[in-house]
Amino acid sequence: MMSYRRIFAYMKKIEKSVWFQGFIIGTIIIAALTVGAKTYTLPDGVETAINYLDTFITIFFLVELSFRFIACSKKRHFFKDPWNIFDTIIVVGSLAPISETEMILLARLLRVFRVLRLVSIIPDLRFLINALLKAIPKMGYIALLMFIIFYIFAAVGSIFFNDVNETLWGDIAISMLTLFRVATFEDWTDVMYETMAVYPLSWIFYIVFIFLTAFVFLNMMVGVVLDVMTRETSEKEQENQDNHHHELITQISELQAQVSKLADKIDAQNTTASKREPNE
Repeated sequence: MMSYRRIFAYMKKIEKSVWFQGFIIGTIIIAALTVGAKTYTLPDGVETAINYLDTFITIFFLVELSFRFIACSKKRHFFKDPWNIFDTIIVVGSLAPISETEMILLARLLRVFRVLRLVSIIPDLRFLINALLKAIPKMGYIALLMFIIFYIFAAVGSIFFNDVNETLWGDIAISMLTLFRVATFEDWTDVMYETMAVYPLSWIFYIVFIFLTAFVFLNMMVGVVLDVMTRETSEKEQENQDNHHHELITQISELQAQVSKLADKIDAQNTTASKREPNE
């Protein structure tokens, strides 16, 4: 039992070590480079070497995932982490052989997605993705409000500017695409000057629309993400403090138990010595 505990502690230490994490990150980057290299026309020898390297990387990812599972202290909770599930899907999917089968596109796609394992390996990237996912519900309301603004301005543009350029303002759907072009500042002045030739005050339409979409709603999106990240940072710091406090309490309890055992041992030795003295 003691030997198993030592092996488990050693595996846990390796799994948390900086050099092990760095080696995994380097392997993921090499895996990404092999996928990119296969998009070029390569000599047969180089392509064969890349295929062998890809096979080695796939096996390494399987061994690394198994190692992490074995080193996990609570194995039942291993797959409760969404990132562990994501890693398992990518690794298991990469085991599918790439050949002329119906699954060839899926197998290649999963090999491309191995680059995303950088997110699950690097804690700061996980933090950013988690914050972004938690911000999506609030961002959805802002996106809905933006759609309403797009729809209103598209209806107005289709009514007034249809006779100017039917290609850009023919119906409300095309008008929304034109407004998206304006919102992204893609040659939007050409669209504005074209309508100003017929409606000189149409610049007000574009200025108000750009002000709402490019400045107000964009800043609202950024504000929501920053707010979620701030709260996530505070919760993470509080969780780290709680874990540190719990570890201190555990260490103090262990020290108290050891001191108590040592005191009992000393008392037992003193009692034994006191019993021997009268006999002598």
